[in-house]
Amino acid sequence: MSTEHACETCPMHTEMAQLGAAVGGFDRVVALAGNPNTGKSTLFNALTGLRQHTGNWPGKTVTRAEGGFQFGGVRYKLVDLPGTYSLLSASDDEEVARNFLLFGRPDCTVVVVDASALERNLYLVLQVLEITDRVVVAVNLMDEAKRRGIDVDTRSLARDLGVPAVPIVARTSENVMVLLGEVAAVSAGETVTRPLRPKGTPEFERAVSRLVPLIETAAPGVPNARWIAIRLLDGDASVEEALASGRLAELVARQQAPDARFSRKIALQGAQ
Repeated sequence: MSTEHACETCPMHTEMAQLGAAVGGFDRVVALAGNPNTGKSTLFNALTGLRQHTGNWPGKTVTRAEGGFQFGGVRYKLVDLPGTYSLLSASDDEEVARNFLLFGRPDCTVVVVDASALERNLYLVLQVLEITDRVVVAVNLMDEAKRRGIDVDTRSLARDLGVPAVPIVARTSENVMVLLGEVAAVSAGETVTRPLRPKGTPEFERAVSRLVPLIETAAPGVPNARWIAIRLLDGDASVEEALASGRLAELVARQQAPDARFSRKIALQGAQ
């Protein structure tokens, strides 16, 4: 059963508008992530066609693309995140992608990877899995991998990652309907994922467990305190500054305000 996100006052509307994504008539939100040159934009265009809009993320020169599509009678908002190699916030692109996954809380995140360079792409996949449970991995460019003599076992990959992994060729739309079926099941909660999250040393895990309640106290309602704790222990200066200055708590509070109003809203023509 889908949840309508078209109302002006619902929390999802507030979160999406604040993060720069257009809010219109839709039931679920899907984020599209991936390294550059994985065919992410090709998949985005194949799914949204003319039902898309581009602009900039609020306060950034980073291009934002968003669109709409329907599948199984459900209307989806698709937000194409900047192509990044990580979510460590070393650049505006990485900061935009990370903040959307943390605070936009999409119903599902599709991470597009290059089947012919899978090992390099998995670094981003593992970071996304640290943030959200609702992930589907789209193993794109399977035709290119085959030409290079590379055999990708997506079933084993799905088992090891704990989330669906679907082999596709976005350029020809091969297996894209199967991918959408997995997205629908994950976003509706019908598929329960068990994302791979490697554990640190006992000392590291003890430090994380001590930090989590402190972060939750400093920023009540923060979506993923464990991920923020890990970033603090890794020495992420931007996360440390956001927490110490109170900006993190302010951002979380803004996302939760049901009566918030934002002027940076762009109607998505054709996706209503």
